[in-house]
Amino acid sequence: MKSKSSESEQYLSASNRITGVVVMVIGAVGLLDIVLEWRTATGLVVGSLIGILMVLAYVGLIRPSVTLSPEHLLLRNHLRDHLIPWAKVTGVDVADILRVHTADNRLRAPGVQLVMRDLRKQRVGGRKLAADSSISRADFVVGRIETYMSQYSGQSNGEVVTTWARPELTIAGVLAAIAIVAAFFR
Repeated sequence: MKSKSSESEQYLSASNRITGVVVMVIGAVGLLDIVLEWRTATGLVVGSLIGILMVLAYVGLIRPSVTLSPEHLLLRNHLRDHLIPWAKVTGVDVADILRVHTADNRLRAPGVQLVMRDLRKQRVGGRKLAADSSISRADFVVGRIETYMSQYSGQSNGEVVTTWARPELTIAGVLAAIAIVAAFFR
């Protein structure tokens, strides 16, 4: 029996993840400096703001992804998750980012996106696109989703479930509350 992790495929923007990790490491160094050197109410405000910026970097750059499994398609957007049974997926395409069509809605997935440079090259038709261009990667993901649709649409039923990114929103809210309270006491 195979484990579920080996049956799942996840697609995301590697360049966004790298940028997000770099921003979060810089933020962590800033927080460490504040904890070690600046232990005042103003330091708490600044530390909270740096923490909020780190959460925003995570939400905007690291979190978005597209996960395919035999049970469902999971679109992790910036602040929401969409869990879509394969029977509900009616189509998929790529404009600037991946779009998954259901009978009721068209859900966008920024985890798979096109780079503007590749779009310009394709439009002009001059220079040839590289084999690893964002367009070929996006086309690959579209093909994988279409394959999963044909294989699992009869087995996967249910409704589309949309949930908020509660941990990220909670952390940002707590940090904002700390910053506001600390601003009153400085």
